[in-house]
Amino acid sequence: MLQYPFDSVPEPGQVQEIVPGVLWLRMPLPLGLDHINLYLLEDHDGWWIIDTGIAIGPTHKLWEQIFDRHLGGKPVKAVVATHFHPDHTGMAGWLCEKWRVPFYMTRLEYLSGLSFSRMQREHYSWTSEQFLRRSGYSPQQLDTTRERFGGFGPYIEPMPMAYRRLVDGDALTINGNRWRVVVGGGHSPEHACLYCGALNILISGDQVIPKITPNVSVNGGEPEANPLKAWFNSHEHFLEALPADALVLPAHNAPFYGLHERLRFLIEHHEDHLLALEEACVTGSHTAMELLPVLFKRELDESQIELATGECISHLNYLHQRGQLERIVDEQGRYRYQSVDDTLSMRLRKHHHEAEIQPPLQV
Repeated sequence: MLQYPFDSVPEPGQVQEIVPGVLWLRMPLPLGLDHINLYLLEDHDGWWIIDTGIAIGPTHKLWEQIFDRHLGGKPVKAVVATHFHPDHTGMAGWLCEKWRVPFYMTRLEYLSGLSFSRMQREHYSWTSEQFLRRSGYSPQQLDTTRERFGGFGPYIEPMPMAYRRLVDGDALTINGNRWRVVVGGGHSPEHACLYCGALNILISGDQVIPKITPNVSVNGGEPEANPLKAWFNSHEHFLEALPADALVLPAHNAPFYGLHERLRFLIEHHEDHLLALEEACVTGSHTAMELLPVLFKRELDESQIELATGECISHLNYLHQRGQLERIVDEQGRYRYQSVDDTLSMRLRKHHHEAEIQPPLQV
């Protein structure tokens, strides 16, 4: 069972000490997931900001409150983004410009952030439409998506025009402690986590979250991508490279103990989804849209369909590229998937038997 060592969360504009020199703060998000956790690391001559919040709502004002009340007279000396999504990079340009400090990020995340933040409606192309059509979108859904197509520029300040590259295995020395860069993938292309052995703390971003499963999606910019393979590889790497008793500081929910337990749960969660999709494709062929109820038991609203479809396709691409599903294009231009694995029934029986005799993970 995961353990949560803190009974409260920091209020907006306030901080909470994790250990001396490591502060936890929160910024609001205008989503069902209504917050993001950010962290401050104290150095001898200033502060490192880890992730930034989104550039809408009260975020600017709350950052000014943090600067006035909680930095002890020291300046900000660097900004780090774990990955390119707007709740993590939204304020990076403003922060780096305000303090004239460097911006740290992995290369693929930085380039992805530049691309998605500058995407406009006119960048919707035949490849965008083909991807959605092959996913099973209806003509009406295609029209709706075309009208609202664009990147996340409205939600971020312009990104810094220079960056310092984070590389897996490198380390940042902060107040005498080495924070090792541990890179994962799947949720985003080159997600950077930071682990400090002296403190036994992992800043995990969205790579490991205790109560929700991060989205692992395919989009029209790389329709044959296999992010789920990267996700599995990353979590196996984390199991080997990081201690089970580390305190995990995630981007959402609350800090927790139980890293290895959570990693194994996330692996099993996606393995269950793969098996369920393969089983659904035994008796007939289906589009990704038709298979959404296999993965998502709740009703999805319009704002959730795109991410849900991307996640479903990530699983279908994984199975197709492993040769476990065949894929054809039907007369309407949609991909249809059907199982071709003769050993599926045997694996299903084994899986259901193991599920009956093993207690489920508690989260």
